[in-house]
Amino acid sequence: MGAEITIRKARQEDIGAIAAIEAESFPDPWDAGIIAETLAHFPSTFFVAEHMGKVVGFIIGGTEDTGEQVYGHICNLAVTGPCRGLGVGRMLVRRAERQFAINLATGVQLEVRVSNLAARQFYRRLGYREVFMVDCYYANGEDAVVMVKWFRF
Repeated sequence: MGAEITIRKARQEDIGAIAAIEAESFPDPWDAGIIAETLAHFPSTFFVAEHMGKVVGFIIGGTEDTGEQVYGHICNLAVTGPCRGLGVGRMLVRRAERQFAINLATGVQLEVRVSNLAARQFYRRLGYREVFMVDCYYANGEDAVVMVKWFRF
């Protein structure tokens, strides 16, 4: 299936499919309005994965400049259930990382639920390291683990 997957920049007409995958994937999903706002704010770092013309995954990222450093931030990543475990998430992360590097980022940061062991392991396999925790980060009070990957040029 991997060869049949296309990664491209997200478009407004993808919002409905993205929102459906979001709702299927998370206990406190972003609504379509938030997704649309994020696309408007980060159009160059918001990608979808397509299979046979259908959106099967997405990654929402942004490039942030602190004044001292530019870094990428993965805000959200999800793949529809039937396509999980097939490399779609890895393809999306790699594409976002390339765009962050083009945008002169020195690394990438993300947050993941402490309880989401599968996601934490997924990101570790891609070179991310757990650096600290944020108490009560999620709406239900769950803590987040902040993970970072530094680029080496």
